[in-house]
Amino acid sequence: MRRAGLGEGGPPGNYVASGHSLYEEENENLREGLRTKVNSLKHLSIDIGNEVKYQNKMLGEMDSDFDSTGGLLGATIGRLKLISRGSQTKVYCYMLLFALFVFIVLYWVIKLR
Repeated sequence: MRRAGLGEGGPPGNYVASGHSLYEEENENLREGLRTKVNSLKHLSIDIGNEVKYQNKMLGEMDSDFDSTGGLLGATIGRLKLISRGSQTKVYCYMLLFALFVFIVLYWVIKLR
């Protein structure tokens, strides 16, 4: 049973002049705080989604870059195999001598420091 003039059956001191009980005002304040937190979480989840889309796009671009680099390296290795199989031992010796020369120069540069 409800008594007239009492808010939600509580003592008369809890009744507010605006017609709401203190509990209803507290619930309203808590609901507003919850609404603010939910909005913050919503914006945060949208930002996370945007970041995930950006990262996926970047990973896709990196994948295509690695594929093209792999193709280039495969073609280069194929050419080197052709050179090594052929009777072009002179070219192979020149490459070996060049590499040896570069290592000797690098050794001297490092040794002089």
